[in-house]
Amino acid sequence: MHNIVMTLSQRLIVGYVFVGVCILGGMFSTRFRCSVLLMFPSILGSHGRAYLMLFVVFGLYQGPISNIPRNIQNVAYSMGCNMDLQIRHSKVMWRVVMDPFVQVVQEIVDDTGELQSEVKNITKNFQSIRDEVMGRYGYNNFEQDLVTTGNSTQEVFAAKTMMRCDYVVEQGIERCRDWFDVKWQECMDTIAVPLINHLLCLPMKFEILCDVMKVMTPWCRDEIPVEGNFGQTFDKLNLSIDKLGAEFTTNVILQKVEQQSVFGLSMLQEDFSTELSKTFEEKKAVVDQLLELVHVLLSFAFVAVFVSAFGYARQYCQDIRFDNIYITTYFRQIDARRRKTGKRYMLPLKKAEQKHFIHPWSFSIHPSELKLVVVGLLQVLSLTLFTCVLLAVDWILYHIFDIIRRHSFTEYTFSSHHHIDIDVGGESILANILRKTIGAFNTSSSVDMQSSNQHCLPQPHALTWEEYMWSIVPLLIMALMCCLQVYSNRLRRVIAAFYFPKREKRRILFLYNLQIQKRMMFVNIQRRKLMTARRSQMSIFSVLIVQIKRFGLKWCCVCGERQRRGQGMDCPGPGCGVVYCPQCWRDLDQFCYACAPCRQHDPLDSGNDTDVYYVD
Repeated sequence: MHNIVMTLSQRLIVGYVFVGVCILGGMFSTRFRCSVLLMFPSILGSHGRAYLMLFVVFGLYQGPISNIPRNIQNVAYSMGCNMDLQIRHSKVMWRVVMDPFVQVVQEIVDDTGELQSEVKNITKNFQSIRDEVMGRYGYNNFEQDLVTTGNSTQEVFAAKTMMRCDYVVEQGIERCRDWFDVKWQECMDTIAVPLINHLLCLPMKFEILCDVMKVMTPWCRDEIPVEGNFGQTFDKLNLSIDKLGAEFTTNVILQKVEQQSVFGLSMLQEDFSTELSKTFEEKKAVVDQLLELVHVLLSFAFVAVFVSAFGYARQYCQDIRFDNIYITTYFRQIDARRRKTGKRYMLPLKKAEQKHFIHPWSFSIHPSELKLVVVGLLQVLSLTLFTCVLLAVDWILYHIFDIIRRHSFTEYTFSSHHHIDIDVGGESILANILRKTIGAFNTSSSVDMQSSNQHCLPQPHALTWEEYMWSIVPLLIMALMCCLQVYSNRLRRVIAAFYFPKREKRRILFLYNLQIQKRMMFVNIQRRKLMTARRSQMSIFSVLIVQIKRFGLKWCCVCGERQRRGQGMDCPGPGCGVVYCPQCWRDLDQFCYACAPCRQHDPLDSGNDTDVYYVD
């Protein structure tokens, strides 16, 4: 009961009830006491073999049935581990290939601020040039209409240059005149004598000399310091500076593409071992439930044994023909008394009668018992064959997996080195920009990786000698029980006779009287059997019997005993060919009833024989 899931209180209640039922049954029922004792010889019978068969199943589960999936699971784990190892190596190689590129791009992204700062400096420095070229200063604003009449930057800048030249000349003349005015006033203030001061300061009135500067105006118009392609160059440079400051941005976008697994699974490769373990655990849970069922059957096996024993006791008391084929001591006593009184007696039995009786104290196996032994041995043989197949499969798989473990060790060595150095010289703006961009390609890396699949190798498990014994010893015991079943079945009648002695006497008297009646009708019974057998023999087995007789094989047609050369008695009738042993030939008064219908026309006796029978 320890295999049944129950609480302690439930175990106590069931135990008290079981003990109480046994006590009451033992006190008030002789049949119950007989059934309890009959359980012991029943254990050596088919029920005991069934119980041991469950033990064999349990041993097979603990042995090869559990070991085979365990080794297969180990190999599956090894495959998953090797797959994960290959994935990790692929990731390392991919990282070695992609990391320099990602590093270059990342450095460009990191230097975005510095590049934009350089661009701002360039724009700021160029702004003074733009103001100088595009600014509206250095000339008379009233002449702005003249400036805007140009159609291109070249013409506008040339017009502005001419106006600035004219404006400079005019400003020079104006300043010259102002200078003469200032000097005239200072001279007049210095020389306070009237008339004299006018005479002395008269040179300060020569403002007309300032117009000499107008000589520069024709020179400006003829010798303008503006190159012919200045406007086009400025426009391109101005556009480049604007684009440089407006469109330079960097950003890294990594896109991951999900692909379907090679095996059509939606799980990630990292979860392969986990999913594999989960699958094996589910399968193991189902097998464990079956094992619990086997435990429950083992726990309730005694119920089947008790029911079998109780059924034997019940039929022993109700059916007088049940298992009533034994030549017991009381049977011999009855026969001895009848022999002393001169009445018809039974012993010794005729050969034709011996196959219907069993001697309890004889070690020889009766033909009816031999059938049970053969059937039991065939069952054991089939179970043995199944067990040997499982053990052989487990042994073969273990050695295959062990060969895989010993010859699939692999070491991986991965080495990668690269170094890039690009040197950009100069201190110009373009050199700085190139140094910030192309200089990002200056990377170096070195990878030296060594690994092995030592931790991924399968570790197959071999069965121990104890596990082999758990599978083999019960089979040997079952084979032994097949032979002991013959004697344990005989013991059942002894136990029942001990508890029911009066019933046993009535059974023996019935058996003895029945056999006396059959002895009196022995000739008629054998005559009827021989005539029936002769008809079927002539129609079906005549050709086969002729072939067998050619090899000197003969059997008595009454008792079935094999007759050696010169020992059997052949029927003297023409074309009969039936063989008798000497004793059966005398019992039949040296007359062959097999060919009697061919010579006589006596009607066949009809009637049904009331016979006893043997049970398993």
